[in-house]
Amino acid sequence: MSDEQDTNIPLDELEAPQRSLEEEDTHSPDSAADLEAVFDVPVRISAVLGHSRMHVSELLKLASGTVLELDRKVGEAIDIYVNDRLVARGEVVLVEDKLGVTMTEIIKTDR
Repeated sequence: MSDEQDTNIPLDELEAPQRSLEEEDTHSPDSAADLEAVFDVPVRISAVLGHSRMHVSELLKLASGTVLELDRKVGEAIDIYVNDRLVARGEVVLVEDKLGVTMTEIIKTDR
């Protein structure tokens, strides 16, 4: 035991050094070029007009031309999801002969 050194270090000496807010923000990209590695990663985008609930018996009665009532009103913003995560709200627009969505609100989440 005489050859061994005392390796007990007080916990306060093992704590990580405090970082300033400027140091913590170094992970954010400076430009779009910094994100180039993820430009080709596919994502799934969904524009949800609304939802409806029904019993299976009602579902089986649906036929071509049946109107399905949704939980949203005409003109109310729709939800825009990227990979099942709500990222924005928008309005349905007509682009030539196809439907499109104009984003009116970006949803910021803490993560």
